[in-house]
Amino acid sequence: MTNEQIKLVQDSFRQVAPIAETAAQLFYARLFELDPDLELLFKGNLTEQGRKLMQMLALAVNSLDRMDQLLPVVRSLGTRHVSYGVQDKDYDTVGQALLWTLRRGLGEAFTPDVEAAWSNVYATLASAMQSGSGTRADGVAVLAEAI
Repeated sequence: MTNEQIKLVQDSFRQVAPIAETAAQLFYARLFELDPDLELLFKGNLTEQGRKLMQMLALAVNSLDRMDQLLPVVRSLGTRHVSYGVQDKDYDTVGQALLWTLRRGLGEAFTPDVEAAWSNVYATLASAMQSGSGTRADGVAVLAEAI
């Protein structure tokens, strides 16, 4: 990912941050619409889960210029997600729900360049999570190349 892509992701995420709770609600609604079986993986309070999601996303986005520090954290997160029941195929679904949420939240600011930057960032982070889980789905590469 390029410095310009990192800047696009960070700048666009600053626009989403004020509506973080709504963005999380949109994300999970879309995620469960795409794959209703994923709802079974979430046992706790979905509002609290949404807060955690947005906090983790903020941490990742703000750390994109320090990938050497970010990637070990993301790999560890991937290791934990195995115990939650996350499978390879779920990474594609999450990526689709994330891009859809960003498109809705950013509106016209979700330009093709912003979409490509987010796709690249998501593919990088999802790949790291999968390496932490001991798996690597080809679909992540497909998502990044689709843009």
